[in-house]
Amino acid sequence: MFFEPRSRDKSLLTYDPFKALIAPRPIGWISSMDRSGMVNLAPYSFFNAFSGAPPLIGFCSEGPKDSYTFAKDSGEFVWNMATYDLRFQMSETSAPLERGQSEFAHTGLTMVPSKLVRAPRVKESPAHLECKVTEIFQLRDMDGNETPRYLVMGQVIGIHIDDSFIEDGIVQVPKMKPIARCGYQDYSVLDTVFSIKRPDGAGNREGGG
Repeated sequence: MFFEPRSRDKSLLTYDPFKALIAPRPIGWISSMDRSGMVNLAPYSFFNAFSGAPPLIGFCSEGPKDSYTFAKDSGEFVWNMATYDLRFQMSETSAPLERGQSEFAHTGLTMVPSKLVRAPRVKESPAHLECKVTEIFQLRDMDGNETPRYLVMGQVIGIHIDDSFIEDGIVQVPKMKPIARCGYQDYSVLDTVFSIKRPDGAGNREGGG
């Protein structure tokens, strides 16, 4: 099967498979605070790490949503690892609450202070990345037209890891059971890993893409 995105035969593919093909994708569970002290917590399907040195991560807001506007206003945000144990709370933070209504209160999650940024962290999450915004891009299509989508890039300036998941100097990520976004209403969980020796000169576990 071949098709162009704008001319999909919906009798064969009822739902757009694009997101299902780019899978699994790590979840950008972003907490942010604007300069007035208003807090937001929301999951982002379009999220990833882009550089190791400096450590850079980014999330894309489809529309000027609170995470984007708060991060733009304050210049800061926090990524919280979404895990299998937190899957339902993570999903509930995507509910369209009125601005000013707390996602933390709505889901029963606990806010705890960060060390280097004002945005709070999700206490129940086993890992967090405190970030300073470096760049914000309004995405364009291939014809150069601006879209209502905004890529927020941030440099990681602080890392929190639950000590119980560190063994022999290595973070035991599978034990954290981070979840990832697939397509449609689907998610996956990381609970198994395997190792492959990389070719000489291709990098090691700390880098190399």
